[in-house]
Amino acid sequence: MVFESDAVETVARLMALSARTAPKARGIDVIRTMIVTGDDRSALAGAMREYGERHNAGFFIRDAGNVEASDACLLIGSLLADAVGLDCGGCGYPTCAEMLEAQGRPLPQATPFRGPNCVVRMADIGIAVGSAVKTASIHNVDNRVMYSVGVGALSLGWLEGCGVAYGIPLRASGKDIFFDRTR
Repeated sequence: MVFESDAVETVARLMALSARTAPKARGIDVIRTMIVTGDDRSALAGAMREYGERHNAGFFIRDAGNVEASDACLLIGSLLADAVGLDCGGCGYPTCAEMLEAQGRPLPQATPFRGPNCVVRMADIGIAVGSAVKTASIHNVDNRVMYSVGVGALSLGWLEGCGVAYGIPLRASGKDIFFDRTR
């Protein structure tokens, strides 16, 4: 029904707000969001299928079907070129400066996400995703956090400047489409 799909899009906007206002280290916002609806959902699903076929990752193809069947999809990404400045070593480098320098070096193989990433910023994106799905839950909208959706979005060049992203497809229906799935 149209009104239910419109309501899901409203909830997606509230979820983006929750991600935006979620606590972040040092109070610096490095989160980017995008709401995907209509034909853009098909483009996203196509990119996911292509990645799944190219990398023999069947779950990408399965998840693409969920994106196509969704009413909307929220994307949440974290900017790559940022570090909190703690020199904590959580990223695998002794200093933040060394981690940021390493981001400019080509990786030995293509990967779906770019990095290295500040471990504290990865916690920030996790908190933002958690805040967003909490909002979906409060409004009774079925959802599922998907790594594959973030990979598809980044492969399309969406969420400019982000090195890591996740997607949350959303659906209002009598049966949750995101959990009774086959591999």
